[in-house]
Amino acid sequence: MRYLPLSADDRAQMLDVIGAKSIDDLFVDVPAAARRSGTVDLPAHAGELEVERELAALAAKNTAAGSVPFFCGAGAYKHHVPATVDHIIQRSEFLTSYTPYQPEIAQGTLQVLFEFQTQVANLTGMDVANASMYDGSTATGEAVLMAARVTRRKKAVLSPGLHPHYAGTTETLAHAVGIETVTLGAKVDAEADVIAAIDADTACVVVQTPNVFGTATDVTKIAEAAHAAGALVIVVVTEVMSLGLLKDPGSMGADIVAAEGQSIGNALNFGGPYVGLFAAKEKLTRQMPGRLCGETVDAEGRRGFVLTLSTREQHIRRDKATSNICTNSGLCSLAFTIHMSLLGEKGLRQVAAINHANARKLKDALSSVKGVEVLTPRFFNEFAVRLPKPAAGVVEALAKKGVLGGVPFSRLDPKAGLDDVLLVTATEVTTDADINEFKSKLAEVLS
Repeated sequence: MRYLPLSADDRAQMLDVIGAKSIDDLFVDVPAAARRSGTVDLPAHAGELEVERELAALAAKNTAAGSVPFFCGAGAYKHHVPATVDHIIQRSEFLTSYTPYQPEIAQGTLQVLFEFQTQVANLTGMDVANASMYDGSTATGEAVLMAARVTRRKKAVLSPGLHPHYAGTTETLAHAVGIETVTLGAKVDAEADVIAAIDADTACVVVQTPNVFGTATDVTKIAEAAHAAGALVIVVVTEVMSLGLLKDPGSMGADIVAAEGQSIGNALNFGGPYVGLFAAKEKLTRQMPGRLCGETVDAEGRRGFVLTLSTREQHIRRDKATSNICTNSGLCSLAFTIHMSLLGEKGLRQVAAINHANARKLKDALSSVKGVEVLTPRFFNEFAVRLPKPAAGVVEALAKKGVLGGVPFSRLDPKAGLDDVLLVTATEVTTDADINEFKSKLAEVLS
């Protein structure tokens, strides 16, 4: 079978049916500056063997996260994923199942999602969780849209510690529906700034903890101020492993929690796919995006599962949908659930404690390097340091010496003016030898 089976006549007939004169007519809404002119600079064709060789040569230029000391985080974290997770998700009944469009027939799929929801609700300290979303950033954007529906207000305050990519995603979604976003300037710790920005027009406050600089924040005072003004509190968590050690968002007054679940069960995977977590107070359930699976009994009293809520456009009228972009990341959420089941509460707390202990070792090591200043006052497994040189150049120099030494903040937010700030992370896979090598190589680069 040919990969491009349509002939010129086939395409002409299709265009005629939809009333378009040419394929270019389909892209009239795309600005000319955003369109590619001419063909891509690639060979017109090549044999399979030649393509494999070319791609293998390109891949060989990469430095894999597991091949060198690795200290990158900033929203995507390297944790140990047990081999059992990969083994189970590759069973055919899991690997080939996806969206439950005929939900009650797919009892196994619904049970997996129900257990996933239960785990997310327990982790976040919230009443109810949905059956997963794309990732943490789009979950955050959806949370803002949900808060605007609930409060009937059109203003969202984004805290200074919110990951710039999350802020950008949220701003894009909010702008499309007429919601104003107030994005406060980047700061390592800015509780007072957030409270001061809340007013009578605020629909919600978005606060990340640990924030993009690694600062662990007790959101309680922010929540009290927001609730006093009639606004909702959205707590964002990019490092879900932190919930094994830190106070959960629900106990700090969160109304909605949007999180990235990649750290549990899912490897870095070159940036995805990941799994968005979304949880809320029970009274807000009807405004949640996505799907929600429930438990029931059949006519004979046997345990069963149903699709309790499905507020997306495939299932109901588009004008009634609470979201048009959400999905359930089925296989990724299954991996999350398997890993959580293997760990249990005790195991999760133990892994989280190891993360923090290793981060403290890393902090002590880097603090002893001349010219390095630790900026983050309270952290879980990630913190920010100020260097005497631009962080991007230091990272490149470290990479040449076989150490992936973190993420320059300038890569996340080039306009923030924090070119000398480096974000570094230690997890349970970080060894003492890794830390010592990072310390010595950093001292060399900065000398």
